[in-house]
Amino acid sequence: MSLEVAAHAGFCMGVRRAVEKAEEAAEDGIPSCTLGELIHNPLVVARLAQKGLDPVESAEEAGNRRVLIRSHGVSRAVTEQLKKAGNPVLDLTCPFVSKMHRIVDESSRDGTPVILVGEKEHPEVQGTAGWARGPVWVVGTPEEAESLPETEKAVAVSQTTFPPAKWEAVAEVLRRKIRNPEIHCTICNATEIRQKEAAELAGRMDAMIVVGGRNSANTRKLYDICKSRCARTLLVESAAEIPPAFANTDSEKIGITAGASTPTDSLKEVVTRMSELENKDLTQPIEEENHNDFMAEVESTLVRIRPGQTLTGKVVQITEDEVCVSIGYKADGLIKRADLVDQDVKLDDEIEVEVVKVNDGEGNVLLSQRNIVNRKAWDALMEKYEANEYVDAVGKEAVKGGLIADIGGVRAFVPASQLSQRYVEKISDFVGKEMKLKIIEVDKQKKRVVGSRKAVVAEESAAKKKEAWEKLEEGVVIHGIVRRLTDFGAFVDVGGVDGLIHITDLSWGRIKHPSEVVKPNQEVDVKVLSLDREKERIQLGYKQLQPHPWENAAEKYPEGEIVDGKVVRITDFGAFVELEPGLDGLVHISQCATTRVAKVEDAVKVGEEVKVKVLGVDPEKKRISLSIRQVLEPEVPAAEEDAAPEAEYEIVASDDTVAEHVAEAVEGVVEAAEEKAEEKTEE
Repeated sequence: MSLEVAAHAGFCMGVRRAVEKAEEAAEDGIPSCTLGELIHNPLVVARLAQKGLDPVESAEEAGNRRVLIRSHGVSRAVTEQLKKAGNPVLDLTCPFVSKMHRIVDESSRDGTPVILVGEKEHPEVQGTAGWARGPVWVVGTPEEAESLPETEKAVAVSQTTFPPAKWEAVAEVLRRKIRNPEIHCTICNATEIRQKEAAELAGRMDAMIVVGGRNSANTRKLYDICKSRCARTLLVESAAEIPPAFANTDSEKIGITAGASTPTDSLKEVVTRMSELENKDLTQPIEEENHNDFMAEVESTLVRIRPGQTLTGKVVQITEDEVCVSIGYKADGLIKRADLVDQDVKLDDEIEVEVVKVNDGEGNVLLSQRNIVNRKAWDALMEKYEANEYVDAVGKEAVKGGLIADIGGVRAFVPASQLSQRYVEKISDFVGKEMKLKIIEVDKQKKRVVGSRKAVVAEESAAKKKEAWEKLEEGVVIHGIVRRLTDFGAFVDVGGVDGLIHITDLSWGRIKHPSEVVKPNQEVDVKVLSLDREKERIQLGYKQLQPHPWENAAEKYPEGEIVDGKVVRITDFGAFVELEPGLDGLVHISQCATTRVAKVEDAVKVGEEVKVKVLGVDPEKKRISLSIRQVLEPEVPAAEEDAAPEAEYEIVASDDTVAEHVAEAVEGVVEAAEEKAEEKTEE
């Protein structure tokens, strides 16, 4: 009997990523659950459940726990429901499924029908259907596609694990039924490779073993493909399900493959089990005296190695130039110091290694750690690239035309034009600097990567701006930071967007420049006065959150009180004195001095500090009558007071220029009438 294991068997990229992230989440102490089974493999689901990651059937069952989205993905409605409920979400959707969601979402925004080619009951298909914004049809065969109505336009996508041959047959029908088809083959390339490889292997074998969960669609498809080419095909979830007499003859060839949701340890268990059968003659009794020798021989052949294979071994010897590692093979492996990542290894340490050569010509197995690190770093980078995620990088070297950056061990080139949204004069300023990059170009054969910091800055700025606008409403009070001042106001950053506080909305009193009230980088609370979303303009108010001076003017300035003030304006009929910002009172010309003056300027000057007596306060009409004369001569006879009646006037908010002019005009008329009355009295 001879064994052959498919090169592409076991976890695919998306499933491996989901399981690894889930196991990390199980260790971080945050109560969590998975929405549905994370992957279609009962062994993995049970193992995660033992670690506290129980699967739940609906968002309501999650309670307050963090929710891990399974690799098959979920609908938009489920995502929004979780966010609305306040559940933290860890999205472990396969990057290929996420790509399909984006296609369906963007292509159906105008109501274009969506055709999903796959199994109606599969969670991936059901989740994808929830991203469509119009009609959705699910078909799985050319016959079902024929039954669809003819339509002008539709977008078609495929379940990521759908057999490529069946997809082509359905797509051919859709091209005839739809006048303007938009057809996307979203089958995972790993699935296609795995299925082609399984078909080729099954065609050469006498028997096949397919390892994986029975409820896994991709595993069932592998089984069907193998069964159609090899009648003696067995589907097992674990090695224990393999019948003892499955291997009929010594000359029989048996192939082994595994579904994308099959963990590596399950696959290894089956391979080990079949290796035992291969090397052990079950029909012949073993003499007791030879038993130990036989078992030693079996154990020495349990591990089969090939170049590129990853193994875990134990350090058994350390020299200045090499490290010797026992990998369970008939010969130990050697790692050169240059290929050793952890230079501080000790005897009996268990390390992960990759087989470089099975035999270097002298019977030695050559191993490497660095290859594993480089491959993992590249695979991790490609996962982020496929998922359109940002990567963390560090600038390493300024070169002609740009910057060399390190992305977790992978070299990337960042063109100078992609470093910033503005022209970069010194590229060397980015050396040693941590940054986020977006991968914009990849050459997988040459392993070359081109990144952009500019794209990250632009997208984060746009996202921050969008989030800020969603939070803004007229009348709300928000916190911001003063960014810059102009002659006409202050610009305030309110969470990613700038709003303007006009100079008239900074203070209840008159100011000549915003710097009299606020300074750059000062944190302030402001009120949203108005929003223009089309022009992206935000009008903010600062004084609106400060007490209005007229609210308690009567209590602060009772009649008869002598207070300090400053002359801020002079008219023909009197002087306006500022008691505090936004609160002015009038000293009539007759109250400016102890003797009669022809002009107000003869008694007081603008900017002069004066003491005044409060004659009266009318908060409703916003009037304050003041007197300088009664401060200088407090014992003025009542008869003399009666001879100089007060003029009627009205003072409105100091920044209301029109009202002030009206008040001045009224006071002028009153003053003229008083003078005429006085002349008649003298005659």
